[in-house]
Amino acid sequence: MTPNIQGKNIFVDIDLKEIVPFIHWTFFFMAWRLNGKYDDIQSVCDCGSCKAGWLQKFPVSESEKAEEALKLYKDAQEMLRRFLDEKIVTINAMVGIYPAYSIDDDIQVSIDKQEIKIPTLRQQIPSTDGFCYSLSDFIKPQNDFIGVFANTVLGVEAFAETFEKDDDMYHSILIKTLSDRLAEATAEWLHYKVRTEIWGYAPHEKLNINELFKTHYQGIRPAVGYPSLPDQSIIFTLDKLIDFNSLGITLTENGAMFPNASVSGLLFDHPKSRYFNVGKIDEQQFKDYAQRCGKQPDVLRKWLASNL
Repeated sequence: MTPNIQGKNIFVDIDLKEIVPFIHWTFFFMAWRLNGKYDDIQSVCDCGSCKAGWLQKFPVSESEKAEEALKLYKDAQEMLRRFLDEKIVTINAMVGIYPAYSIDDDIQVSIDKQEIKIPTLRQQIPSTDGFCYSLSDFIKPQNDFIGVFANTVLGVEAFAETFEKDDDMYHSILIKTLSDRLAEATAEWLHYKVRTEIWGYAPHEKLNINELFKTHYQGIRPAVGYPSLPDQSIIFTLDKLIDFNSLGITLTENGAMFPNASVSGLLFDHPKSRYFNVGKIDEQQFKDYAQRCGKQPDVLRKWLASNL
C-alpha cells in the first residue's frame, strides 16, 4: 500500500503521557529478575487493604517477590511523575517511509535519487512452517515500500548520575531500567502511528494494549541486532536513511547507540511478515553475505560471531 506520508517524519519532545500507556511492565520486572505474573499490578491503589488483598493472590513461596514487585512498581510510578513534573527526559522519534524492492536476499531502498542496499540473512534451519525466511521475503520484487525508524530517551544519564554521586545505586538503576522501557514503549507507540496514520495500511486497527504486546497486528518492526536482523553494522546503513544525530543519537564505532535508551530498526507492512531467528549460517552464506555487504570477511566476522 502506498503510504499516506512518504519520506522522513520526525517527532520531537513527545508528550510522556502518550508513551507511558505503552510500557510493557513485564519486561521491566524481568530486568529486576522478578519473573512472576503481575499483570494487574496497575490496579493496586495505595491503601493497605488493597495491597494486602492483591498479595493474598500469590502462594506463600511467591509473596515476597510479589511484594518487592509492588514496591518497585510504586517507585517507578513516582519516578515517572518526576520525569513529567521536572521535565527530566525528552523523547524523540523519527520514521522514514521509502520506495523499495527486493533482489533475492537484498532490499534496495530508494532515497534522494539514489539506492541504498540493505543485505539480509536467510535461515538455514526452517521455521515451524517449513520455510527458511529472510526479511527480503516481505518486500516485493518491485513497487513496494519499507520503513526505517529510530527513537530515543534523552536526559537519563545526567539524571542518573545525580544519584550515583550520593551512592544511591538503586535509584540510578531504576532510572535506567525505566528509560529502557520508555524507549521500547516509544517504538510501540510509533509503530501504532505508522500502521494507522503515517503509512496507514491499517487505519481502522482497534487493539488494546495487551493485544499490541502480543503483536496481534499486521506488520513487524525488527530492531537492529535482534534475531531476524542480527548484523549490528546494518545500523550505519539505517543512519543514512534517517539522520540519528537529528534525534540526539550518536553511534559508536561498534554500532551501539547513545543514549542507551534508544531503539532503531525496519518496518514491514506485508500481511504475512513475521519475526524469526536467523540462527546459525554456514560459510557459504557468510561469504555470499560479505560480498553483498561489500565487506572483507575478516571484518564481518566480528559482527556476526554469534551466527557463525
